This record gives sequence, structure tokens and C-alpha cells, in this order.
Amino acid sequence: MEDPKIVAERILSNVQNVIVGKEKELRLTVTALICGGHILIEDVPGVGKTMLARAIAASTGCRFRRIQFTPDLLPSDITGVSIFNQKTGDFEFRDGPILAQVVLADEVNRATPKTQSALLEAMEEHQVTVDGVTHLMPHPFMVLATQNPIEYEGTFPLPEAQLDRFLIRVHLGYPSREDEMRILQAQRERHPIDDIRQVTDANEIVQLQAAVREIHVGPDIERYIVDIANMTRDHESVYLGASPRGSLALYRTSQARALLEGRDFVTPDDVKELALVALGHRIILSPGAKVKGTTAADVVHACLQRVPVPGSRARA
Repeated sequence: MEDPKIVAERILSNVQNVIVGKEKELRLTVTALICGGHILIEDVPGVGKTMLARAIAASTGCRFRRIQFTPDLLPSDITGVSIFNQKTGDFEFRDGPILAQVVLADEVNRATPKTQSALLEAMEEHQVTVDGVTHLMPHPFMVLATQNPIEYEGTFPLPEAQLDRFLIRVHLGYPSREDEMRILQAQRERHPIDDIRQVTDANEIVQLQAAVREIHVGPDIERYIVDIANMTRDHESVYLGASPRGSLALYRTSQARALLEGRDFVTPDDVKELALVALGHRIILSPGAKVKGTTAADVVHACLQRVPVPGSRARA
């Protein structure tokens, strides 16, 4: 395999032909891809969430499936069903849309908790069980789940156990005036997604994921990550802090960022840059903190201020 940084930059550059002006968010998406993790995209409609998932799949040559979550969606609509074949006299498994490599779970909070839970085994264990038979997910496997933070009527908020399954949370946001002009011009005749080309393949993505795990993380950096996670649990505004899975998410994404920067080791700056997207959605604020208007971002930033950076003194 060629230089992992070159492969990742090629994917990023290709997706930027579709998603304009969101380099930081796209880097986070590529980071999650090469970590083998899942993304929660929380944003208003029309900012490119679906196009982002399609562009990632097209750039990597991965099989893409989209699941539109609605209140009447059943778990079997996601995982698949066993159907009796009268010719053979046996039951045949018809795989559901979750058995793809890049899966867009659109408006995941509109489905019932029972249906949402069908994602848990697939996301964490990389397998689904139907009628007692286990079916393994393909490699690579990535879920990009979206939810609208504005309209909560008729929705079912994701439980903490499911939020914890997402490696990072990303907000795309509205484009700038100049970027929106570029979007209009790019789509004057046809959508750029129709012309996007494949720049890598699934096997190379799997090799990238293996390369991420080879990035060195020193003992001081490991302690720094654990101390940040512990500080979220002890913060006065927090009811429930980041779990050990959150520490692992921060660990793995820091490795991926180092690889994208062309380094074979993790620095404190990698950890600080990714602390919010890796830990923010895992923090549950206390009722009093919510009344005061405190956010998860405030808590993470406060924790970063309180935890001494390796090789430096603690800030006041």
C-alpha cells in the first residue's frame, strides 16, 4: 500500500468536489472511516449529510445503502428476514440494508427504541443475528447516522447506550456565502455526485485501518487521555461522564489524526483537537447545569484546561 497519508488525502480531496467548504468536518469523517468507527451527524436538513455519505461510498468503491428511519420501521427492515423457499424447502436469508459497507441511517431518532436497538449489535459487534443465525458485516463497515436537532416532535431521542456506540459526533453547519455561491455554480447543470470517481477500494481502507493501530501512543499521552475522561466524570456540571469506550475513541481518533498529519506518533495537540467530537456526545449534564445553559462543549473545554498537558505545568 502507498503512503497512508496520500491515500487519505486523495479521499478527502475527492469528497470535497461534492461537499464544499467543510474541510474540518470532512477530515473528521475520514478520520472515523480509517478508525473503523461510526459517525453521528447532527444538523438541520439540506446541509449535505446524505451527499457526504454517498461521496464517501463512491470514493472508496464501497457498497452504499440508505435506511430512512420512520416510526413504522421494524427491526427486520434493517437486519433482514428469513423467507421460506418453496422450491428448495429451506429458509433463505434476505439481507437487510445494514449489511453494507457504508450505511446512511437517516433521521435515526424518528424510529422507535426497538428499531433503534437493531443497530446496536451491528455497530458494536459487526454482526447481526436473525432467527438464531449470525451474519457478519462486510469490511470495512461504517454507519453515518443523522438526526435533526430542531424538530423533536414525534421523535425518540437516542439512549446513552446507543450514543456511546458512535465514535464521533459531527456538525456540518451552513456554508459561508462564498461557499454557497460555489455550490449553486457547481450544480448549475448536474450534481457533482454524478461525476465523482473511485480513488481507492475497500481493501486499501482495511489496510489504512490497520495502519492507524500501528501509530505509537506514549504512556504520557495514554495517561493524558484517561485523565481527561476521568475529569468529565468528576466535573461539577456532569451527571454522567465519558465511558471507557469514550477514552478508547479519543485514543483511536488521535492515532488517525497523527496518521493524516504524516506522523507515526500521537501528540497532546491531537488529543485536544479531538476531545470534543469524541467525548461531547457521551456526556450527560446535570439538571442544574442545563438550567444555567452549560453545554457539553463547555465541560470538555474546562476539562482540557484543568488536566495538565504532558510536559507542561497545569494551568490555573
